[in-house]
Amino acid sequence: MRRIGIAASKMAQGSLFTYNLFVVLLSCLLSLFIFLVCGFSILIIVVLVSWGLHALRPAGFHAGWMHMFKICLIILAVVTGIFNSVAIIKNIQWTKHKI
Repeated sequence: MRRIGIAASKMAQGSLFTYNLFVVLLSCLLSLFIFLVCGFSILIIVVLVSWGLHALRPAGFHAGWMHMFKICLIILAVVTGIFNSVAIIKNIQWTKHKI
């Protein structure tokens, strides 16, 4: 999380407004990247488990697995949102001397 502030301070070049703007932008992009990577891996795992259990008991993927996938993505979105909020709160600056 500290690297977000370091990268933002190098891009802002001393401007407090652009520093805070880059902190929000970088933390949102990092959270989006984490959400996409983790969400895709959750999708792969749910599909593989569904295909594995399909051999034992025939059932469609949309029957119960989509509900579980939605719950997993909601929990992932909450965790990613908390991470994003903490990263922004830790890195936002109100005075110029800390940049």
